[in-house]
Amino acid sequence: MIEMKVAGIALEASTRSPIILLKDATDRRALPIYIGQDQAKAIISVLEGQTHPRPLTHDLMVNFLEAWEIEVEKVIIHSLQDNTFYAILVTKQGETRGENQSRPSDAIAIALRTNSPIWVMEEVVADASIPVDRDADEAERRAFREFISNLSPDELIQRGRFSSGEAQ
Repeated sequence: MIEMKVAGIALEASTRSPIILLKDATDRRALPIYIGQDQAKAIISVLEGQTHPRPLTHDLMVNFLEAWEIEVEKVIIHSLQDNTFYAILVTKQGETRGENQSRPSDAIAIALRTNSPIWVMEEVVADASIPVDRDADEAERRAFREFISNLSPDELIQRGRFSSGEAQ
């Protein structure tokens, strides 16, 4: 799994649909997820530190979680099927753990309110992310190719033993 942070909300140019943008820690990959207008507003309100005279739906949910002493341990965006992302909220109440299915937008809105980490399965990142820093990606590929091309077969075998923990 890859931990990601909310980079912001954008509007898709042609449809004006909101997109939440998650980025990995290196800022090399971004995961765009289309969300609804209401969820976008709920996420923006947290990102901008807005307060409301009455709790919004996600605030109300967090209030219930706190009242019942349920901790949101993390959010996991675990799959992408037919262009739809799926997520779970991983919770803990005392020694009891739970997993609750959620739309990613709702899970992210709750995670932001509870300062919980957002994790994305590597397969989802591989399938749906977009490169942010193509130059860095290409430089890394070139450096790796150069490194490999300068290794003899014996060195490669020796390094393979060392990295796998075998005695030399």
